[in-house]
Amino acid sequence: MRTTITIDDDVLERARSLAAERRIPFKTVVNEALRTGLEEVSKPPKRRAYKTKPHAMGLKSGRSLDNIQELLVQAEGEDSR
Repeated sequence: MRTTITIDDDVLERARSLAAERRIPFKTVVNEALRTGLEEVSKPPKRRAYKTKPHAMGLKSGRSLDNIQELLVQAEGEDSR
């Protein structure tokens, strides 16, 4: 299929040089480059794993983690249920 595209001068020069160096048609270089580029573009982006940093918050004096219900009452009040 024929189509018209605008190619930047530096890209055009590299493609022409590569075609001359490999002794293959210019259109072959362009098609190979587009296939390679499209394959790369279609890959999902690499993402870094989400990490959290724990912080020691401590527990206020007079409170214990042994009885969670009692701790909730102390923190939220009797009417929180």
